[in-house]
Amino acid sequence: MVHVLLIGTCDTKLDELLFLRTAIEEADPNVAVSLIDVGRRQTKHDAIKYTHNKLIESYGNGQKVDELPRGELVKTMAELATALVRDLHQESDGTWIDGIISAGGSGGTSIAAAVMRYALPIGFPKLIVSTVASGDTGPIVEETDITLMYSVVDVAGLNGVLRNILSNAGAAIAGMACSYAGRRQASAAKAKIRVGITMFGVTTPGVDAIRKHLESEHDVEIYVFHATGHGGKAMERLVREGGLDAVLDLTTTEVCDLVTGGVMSAGHQRLEAAAKAGIPNIVSVGATDMSNFGPKNTVPERYKSRKLYEHNPMVTLMRTSQEEAGEVGCFIASQLRQHARDPGMVEVWLPKGGISMIATPEGPFADASADEAMFNAIKEGLNESGIQTRADERDINDASYARDIAEALMEKVRTHVTRP
Repeated sequence: MVHVLLIGTCDTKLDELLFLRTAIEEADPNVAVSLIDVGRRQTKHDAIKYTHNKLIESYGNGQKVDELPRGELVKTMAELATALVRDLHQESDGTWIDGIISAGGSGGTSIAAAVMRYALPIGFPKLIVSTVASGDTGPIVEETDITLMYSVVDVAGLNGVLRNILSNAGAAIAGMACSYAGRRQASAAKAKIRVGITMFGVTTPGVDAIRKHLESEHDVEIYVFHATGHGGKAMERLVREGGLDAVLDLTTTEVCDLVTGGVMSAGHQRLEAAAKAGIPNIVSVGATDMSNFGPKNTVPERYKSRKLYEHNPMVTLMRTSQEEAGEVGCFIASQLRQHARDPGMVEVWLPKGGISMIATPEGPFADASADEAMFNAIKEGLNESGIQTRADERDINDASYARDIAEALMEKVRTHVTRP
C-alpha cells in the first residue's frame, strides 16, 4: 500500500481537505491517506489520524497554542508537524510514507512548506495547493523540490473551480507517490559516484568540459547546480542529506552577492556542508568577479558608478572591487578552515588566467589587482590549515584546466574510498 500524508488546518479547511483526501483515494485505490491537523484548535472528525491535541501532546509538551499570535502559531505548528513527519519518514528506513500534500491559504502554506523543507529529502513527492502559488514563491520552495499548484479561487468553500483543481492535485500526488514507491522498491543498480558541480553562465564552458571528461573517463553521475543562490543552497542540502559523494565547487559567485548585497546570495552557510561531511571537495573561484542585480535600473544607487555589465535585460553584473574581492577570499578561507572535518579532502584552485569568461585579459571584467587580493586572502587564510591551494596560470574555462581539476577530484575520491 502506498501512503500519502495530507496536512492542513482542519479548523478552517476541513471540507476542502476531506474532498482532497477522497480525490487522492479515488485516483488510485492502492493509496492510503493520513490527515494531519495543524489548525489553531482541536477539530473532531474520524478522518483525522493525527489530531491537533495529539500533535501538541506528543511534540509540544502539552502547551496551549490556541491563544498564540498568528505568526507564533504558524511557527509553532510547523515545528511540531515537522517533528512528526520526520519521525514518520524515518520509520522503517523511510518506507512508511511515499508522498505529502497540503491545501490552504498563506498560513497553511507556510506550515506545510516548512514541514516539507525540513522533514523530507529532495526527491520525496511534495505538493501544495495554495492561494499564494502564483506570487513570489521563492520563500515557499527555497532550495527544495516542492511542487506548487495555484488554487485560482480561495480555499474557502467548495465550488466547481476548486473541485477541479483539488481533483487534479489528488491525482498528481497519487501518481507521484506510486512512482516514488515503485522506484524505491526496485532493485538498485550499481551505485555511481555522485559528483556535484557549481556553474554560472560565465563558467559554463569549463563545467561542460569537466562533466564530459568525468562521464567519459569515470563511473560517475553528475549533478550541476546553477549558482543563483538557491542552486548553492540546494547543493549544500543534498550534501547534508548524503546525496552527493564529492563536490567540485567551481563557481563560488554566490559569496560575492553575500558580501555586496546582490540578489543571488546563498547565505552565510555556503561552503559548509561538503567541508563538514569530509567528502572530496575541490573549490575554485569561478565568477567571483561579479555580483548580480536585476535590470540595470534596479542596481542600488551606491553602485551606479561602478563597472556594470548587462548580461541580459534581466541581469546586470557588477565587477567586484579589490576590497570586496578580499572579503570574498576571507569568507571562502574562513568557511573551509573552520568547517573542514578532513582538511586533506579539501583543495582550492586559483585560476590566475581569468576567473570567468569576461574576466580574462582584455575582458570587460579583467582586474588583476582585485583577483590577486582574493587569491592572497585565500592563501593567507588557509595557511597551516592542512588545506592545499593551487595557483594556476590558466583561466577557469580552459579545457586543460577542466581536465586537470576533474582528475584532481577523482584522485581525492580514490583516496577517500580507500581510507579506513
